[in-house]
Parts: sequence; C-alpha cells; structure tokens
Amino acid sequence: MLRLARAALYTTIPAEVLLVTLLIAGVPLPTPVLVAGETLVMLVLALEAVTAYRLFSASRGAGLGRRAALSATYEQLVPAKVRRLLAFELNGMVSLGLWVTRRRHGVPPGATALSYSKEQSTTILLVLFMMIVELVAVDLLMVAFDVPAPIRVAVLVLDLYGVLFGLAFGAACVTRPHVLTEDELRVRCGAYFDLRIPRELITSMRVSRTYNENGMVRVADGRLSVAVSSQTNVIVELAEPITVTRPLGAEESVTSVRFFADTPGAVLQQTAA
Repeated sequence: MLRLARAALYTTIPAEVLLVTLLIAGVPLPTPVLVAGETLVMLVLALEAVTAYRLFSASRGAGLGRRAALSATYEQLVPAKVRRLLAFELNGMVSLGLWVTRRRHGVPPGATALSYSKEQSTTILLVLFMMIVELVAVDLLMVAFDVPAPIRVAVLVLDLYGVLFGLAFGAACVTRPHVLTEDELRVRCGAYFDLRIPRELITSMRVSRTYNENGMVRVADGRLSVAVSSQTNVIVELAEPITVTRPLGAEESVTSVRFFADTPGAVLQQTAA
C-alpha cells in the first residue's frame, strides 16, 4: 500500500496542477472531466490518509510516542529526496529571517565564522536584477497582447517565487558560513550542504587556489569540492575517510576536502591557534 500511495501521489499532483492551470486560463473543460478529476483527487487523499494512519498505528504499536510516530510516518510516506527538497525550501525561508535580523545559524560562542558569500554576492545581485527586469518585461508583454488576467497572475506568482528563491539562496550563504571550533570544522554551502569534520582527523590544511571546479558540491576520486563561483582555495587532508552526504542524499567517502573562504589565510591562523 505504501508504494501505491506514493505512486498515486506523484501521478495526481501534476494532473491536478495541470487541471487548475487550464481552469485559470479559462479553457472550457467538459463536466465529466472535472468530476473525474476531483473524484480521483478525493480517492488519492483517502488512500494517503489510510496509509498514514496505518503507518502511525504501527509506529505507536512499536512503542514510539506521538511525535516520534508522526515523524516516522512522514519519513516512510514521503521519499527521502522529496523530504530533503522540502527542507531546503524551509531552511531557505528561515535564512531570510536570520538575514533580516542580522543573525547567523550554527555559530556557537567562541567559534570562528568563515564567510564565503562575498565572492558571489555581485553575481547573485545581478541575477536578481535580471529576474526582476524579466518579470516586469513579461508582464508588460502580456498586457500588450491582452493575455487573460488569471494567466498573468499565475506567471507573476511564478516569477516572484523565482526572485524569492534567489534571495533565500543568497541569505543562506550569508547566514550559514563555514564554522571552526575547538572540536570541528564545519563546511557548508548555504542551506544545501553541511559537513562536520572532527579536528582530530585533520592532518593538514593549506591554501591552494583552483578556478575550474565543476558544480557547487562535487565528489570525485575521494575528493570533495565545495566551490563558490567555480573556485576553491583551502585544501583539508584527512587521516581517514569520512562519509559525506550530498545535497540529495547520496553518500560518498572522501579523504580530502576543498572549499572556498573569503579569507583563506584566517582559516590557517585559527587552525594553528
């Protein structure tokens, strides 16, 4: 039943979004199609409810408390990749709040915060400016061609969400820096990646600039790269392999970590201290 519930959910959500989009656009749909679509949605919701109740009851029967049982039900019903994507969205919104209040996440008293956002701040601002210009231009074009108001609103909402996503990404990079404490080095990439390296596993750390990194978080040949604008400038060598969880949940073992810091020399000074 769990597999059936997941498959039904994946099938129904895109179909419902398509149906709503057509209705907003003013496309006339036969009544039988509307009735069948809403009936299907109700059946899927009922299936999801029954499946969730059974999972919750099984967890409670295993001795879990209500909160733990609800968490276990959510983890079983929603695939790991979907849960991680939802967490990215939530953490991005939280980062916006932290940025507005000038606070940082995961920087305890006595720890050293190592920023990495300055190198890409100009690029992020340019992208946001272009997105806003595109939003205005597209809306003016739709007005000029007498596009129906519901379609204009739908496109405007999507464009505004894109701007909000860009703001959340930039805020996450500012409010979630790398962190160096007496016990660990924490290497992060906004709200999308977080690696804790125990200091006793670090055998060496040096400055070495690379300008041709592919992607923001990449693992190749036992080496992890956490890049900013295709750059890394600090290399950390480890005494033994550690497990890295990539943004969508895949796990890899690495013995070397490369990352970018705005002031790489400060990383070495704090490590030596």
